[in-house]
Amino acid sequence: MTTSCYKIWVHGIVQGVGFRYHTQTQARELNLTGYAHNLADGSVEVLASGDAQKVDELISWLKAGGPRSARVDKVLVEPHQPAEIPTRFTTG
Repeated sequence: MTTSCYKIWVHGIVQGVGFRYHTQTQARELNLTGYAHNLADGSVEVLASGDAQKVDELISWLKAGGPRSARVDKVLVEPHQPAEIPTRFTTG
């Protein structure tokens, strides 16, 4: 198992539509750790850490539009090396 960690910024109609909750559910099903946070510009920042294939699955899900209630216009992905690996997936 290869572990990877990425920061993902999701732009579009992604706040106030259950986006973070659905992202957390998806990430937990994939056994990933990290977070989904709202940003002041209306986007959502996601940190996903875990098995590389599972992280790729989450990124693909986000790029495909995430939950039906959201409208994803753009997804930016960047490798990330956190000082501390999260132990679970949270929203906040």
